[in-house]
Amino acid sequence: MNTKVAKFDDNLRASGNEQQSLVKLKKIIESQIIGQKNLIENLLVSLLADGHVLIEGMPGLAKTTAAKALTQGIEADFHRIQFTPDLLPSDLIGTEIYTHEKSNFTFRKGPIFNNIILADEINRAPAKVQSALLEAMEEKQVTVGHQSYKLPELYMVLATQNPIEQEGTYNLPEAQLDRFLMYIVVGYPTPDEELQIIDLEENQHTRVRASLPPVTTQEEILIARRAVSTIHMNSKLKDYIVSLVTATREPKKYDEELANWIAYGASPRATLAMIRSTKALAWLREDTYVTPHHVQSLALPILCHRIIPSSKSEMEGVSIEMIIKRLLEVVAIP
Repeated sequence: MNTKVAKFDDNLRASGNEQQSLVKLKKIIESQIIGQKNLIENLLVSLLADGHVLIEGMPGLAKTTAAKALTQGIEADFHRIQFTPDLLPSDLIGTEIYTHEKSNFTFRKGPIFNNIILADEINRAPAKVQSALLEAMEEKQVTVGHQSYKLPELYMVLATQNPIEQEGTYNLPEAQLDRFLMYIVVGYPTPDEELQIIDLEENQHTRVRASLPPVTTQEEILIARRAVSTIHMNSKLKDYIVSLVTATREPKKYDEELANWIAYGASPRATLAMIRSTKALAWLREDTYVTPHHVQSLALPILCHRIIPSSKSEMEGVSIEMIIKRLLEVVAIP
């Protein structure tokens, strides 16, 4: 047997341990953060699908806490960057320093070279800083002058933004939004969940607050990603995903109401994101193949930031959630 094939097969056999580690990590984070199960699951799906996440929600809804809890459970380099209006691209990427002894320039790497980046309140930084992330998020490299520098193989950007503060904020351009695998909107907890949050907070005050111990490694995540890629997806389900994305571009062929609501549809990047993410979700839930339910579960976070609503939908008060719900209704399920 070819050595490379044998090694790959060994990785797949070992993936059971990786699956247990990721499921354990999911349960640990859920025990620390109440009422955000969808957020936690989608963060892990994005990690397995090799994608980036933009999290939006009101202050105090555990956006940053969830992102930090995920990174604490992984043996990887993590860096939190607080985005502010005076931040410069070099503060992220790094800069070239002139060395007098050698009479040349050497590149000093910035925080973007860590495995997991938490871009806190990303919409507070101006466009030139936000655009510094574009090449890193898409190609896993940064270019300074005439030289390109590779980023780690395990590389993920977790960005947060506040939807209510307009002063001193800058909207993310569509090109950058499209780089995020998922756009997750975090809602308020239910009254029961809020009571659990109170109990958890009171219990933490009675004992030393401990950080989350690492339960998985970079190598295990990379092995898990290879296992995710082997999850079976029926050709009819691929057609279903393509139909969903196509319906955002040519809504008139599917539904007149949908056509009035959508100005511009999603790019092929949405199709590829859906394929990778649904396989990752099936693997994380310990399913052996992808189903329409997996697709429908991820339609909102994957498509919501890639569809540009029409002015008519905004005037009628039609939300992006309503658009995607209608999309799932009019596209036939295989």
